[in-house]
Amino acid sequence: MPEMSYIILQNEQGDVQFVEMPASHAYQLSALNLRLHKELSKLTADNVPKLPKAIAECRALDLLDEKQSPTGGLDYINELERSFASIREAAYPLVSLLTEIRALQAQLEQWYEEEDLL
Repeated sequence: MPEMSYIILQNEQGDVQFVEMPASHAYQLSALNLRLHKELSKLTADNVPKLPKAIAECRALDLLDEKQSPTGGLDYINELERSFASIREAAYPLVSLLTEIRALQAQLEQWYEEEDLL
């Protein structure tokens, strides 16, 4: 089993989400999340998604609440890409953010294929 890490995300209401990532790529999701948060305020579109904030990374995750489960990294990044691709932005060069999202998406797809997890 490949080594995995977990990114803990928190939304504005305080709800947390756990994203399971290959350990080799976890920092990229954290960095991407921080960059997206930095740029969100510059977007002028009316349909900018609410993005949870990365608050922690960890190598092991023991969830005590059986109702909770981690979201797969590829599933999370695919949803992130869909939500940003649907933004109707005219004033900000959104393509640069989408390029960063899609670059990580491609890396994850390749990683999952190499690990025969797709």
